[in-house]
Amino acid sequence: MKTYFLAKLIVVFAFAAGAVAAGQTEIVLYSFTNGSDGRYPYSNLILDSSGNLYGTAQGAGAFNSGVVFELMPNSGGGWSESVLYNFTGGTDGGQPYAGLVFDGEGDLYGTTSVGGAHNLGVVFELTPDLSGGWTESVLYTFSGLKDGASPFAGLTFDLAGNLYGTAVDGGTYDHGAVFKLAPSLGGWTESTLYSFSGRDGENPYGGVTLDRAGNIYGMTYYGGRHGYGVVYELSLGSSGGWTQTVLHNFTGGKDGGNPYADLTLDAGGNLYGTTSSGHTSGYGVVFELIPSSSGTWTEKVLHSFTGGRDGTSPSSTLIFDAAGNLYGTAEFGGARGYGVVFELAISSGGIWRQTVLHSFTSKDGFEPLAGLVLDAAGNLYSTTILGGTDGYGVVFEVTP
Repeated sequence: MKTYFLAKLIVVFAFAAGAVAAGQTEIVLYSFTNGSDGRYPYSNLILDSSGNLYGTAQGAGAFNSGVVFELMPNSGGGWSESVLYNFTGGTDGGQPYAGLVFDGEGDLYGTTSVGGAHNLGVVFELTPDLSGGWTESVLYTFSGLKDGASPFAGLTFDLAGNLYGTAVDGGTYDHGAVFKLAPSLGGWTESTLYSFSGRDGENPYGGVTLDRAGNIYGMTYYGGRHGYGVVYELSLGSSGGWTQTVLHNFTGGKDGGNPYADLTLDAGGNLYGTTSSGHTSGYGVVFELIPSSSGTWTEKVLHSFTGGRDGTSPSSTLIFDAAGNLYGTAEFGGARGYGVVFELAISSGGIWRQTVLHSFTSKDGFEPLAGLVLDAAGNLYSTTILGGTDGYGVVFEVTP
């Protein structure tokens, strides 16, 4: 299992060539204090229609087991944080690493890595009430058996209102699982769609992505032919069972290794992602997987990180803007070694060029692990695990 410690031994201060964007501005919207507001926000953020941001912090809070928070822009400038829920670490869950998703009615859904009846994590729902508060309901508690254990990733809805996700451990072979939660009268019904066995992947830290046909795509951090993880597809057969296909086995070399995040799907059916290690330098890559008419997939590396100004160890899910540019974060590297926000733009000749939009300084954030969210004005928002005024992580905005 990949574990993040409060300090890492790898901090890269090498200065390699890399484009740095002019005119980009980073603003810290909130610095966590390790108090009732939470600490260590690993999660990505989501936006509502009013421009409020929602996320989770893995630790602290009223019971030292993490929180769900909201950030609201103030009319006079600045932002205010409100804790929507304090996890107790008991049957309600604890230590949420993943971000949240909305349903059509404004309810929030997420996972915790521990807590629940067996202390192996839960899937939860937060529902707003008329008094302005939020009520938590546990939709499912993991047993560590066939259903999996310790979900680190967030959830994905399909058009029918079913939820899909991954558990890092557990499953039939104790290498992790993909699960589905279907709403039913009086609750939710869990089904394990696939259990990883090792050669087909191991430890899915990232979540899943669905295409229009209902096929499921994701990555595992370990396992596969070379032990550096895989890209996989799950497809539903006519008999109702799910079939797994490994689309790419990472070698840990030029193609990358140890992917941590979700995949991003474009309109043409191509998949995009990051790996936290690999390539000649070992600092990770951004890649594209392209399907062929014969059913095979070809990997293309769009950018190889040098460990210098361009960043190192990208562990984030990528997002597109309307022009087809990709955005993400790299956990370390940059001008001071504390991580970067980057853009990849494609030229008319099909060449991708990386630009660093922001290099973190520690005071404005340190270790940006999560992916970004883009608002209608083109502003980017996310979190860093550490850094900020008190060193316990921040929510930040990068403006064009």
